[in-house]
Amino acid sequence: MRSVMFSIRACVVRFRTRVSFLLLCFLVTLLIAGLFYFRNVTAQTGATPTPDRLAQPTLPPIPSQADFGAQVYWLSCLPCHGDKGQGLTEEFRQTYPPEDRNCWESGCHGERPYEGGFQLPRNVPALIGKGTIEKFSNAATLQAYIRAAMAYWKPGSLSEEDAWRVTAFLLRENGFWDGSMELNSQNAARIVFHASTSQNEKSTWKDQNSGEYHS
Repeated sequence: MRSVMFSIRACVVRFRTRVSFLLLCFLVTLLIAGLFYFRNVTAQTGATPTPDRLAQPTLPPIPSQADFGAQVYWLSCLPCHGDKGQGLTEEFRQTYPPEDRNCWESGCHGERPYEGGFQLPRNVPALIGKGTIEKFSNAATLQAYIRAAMAYWKPGSLSEEDAWRVTAFLLRENGFWDGSMELNSQNAARIVFHASTSQNEKSTWKDQNSGEYHS
């Protein structure tokens, strides 16, 4: 009788072991199938995360003055001047929540802005692109204007350092500054803006000391 009981128990143990093994194999198969399915769906749909145009720019391992300026621009300039310096265009306003897209309606930034708010001009100029900053004679006058008049809703709120940083950023994005050295009061007046003569030419800046143009 005991041998029969032991035999039955052994069979049960072997049965359970086989069931457990088969169940494990089944689960592993499902996992692998799921991974392949997800991979194939991703490949077929070309699923690529959409970049967040309003996200704060990240700094490289060794950030330059202009890299820091990109963050100053993001915080104080981008809301009005656009993520690419294009100005407050219709296309750029579509990146904002629906309730914030009509900047000039009453209760937003129109004639009767929200409490504690401010009224926006109808045309917010571009800052990056041909002819955008050439109205300033040189980098020093651009920095002085930014320091005194920006941000638009709180003029003079930028620190001296942040004003230099965002100036360096704008110069770099417009091709007037390579960012190899720090922009400051000692060298900014030497960077004279020279507008391109054609749409395909690169912008250049002129060193007043040497008289040379640099691209």
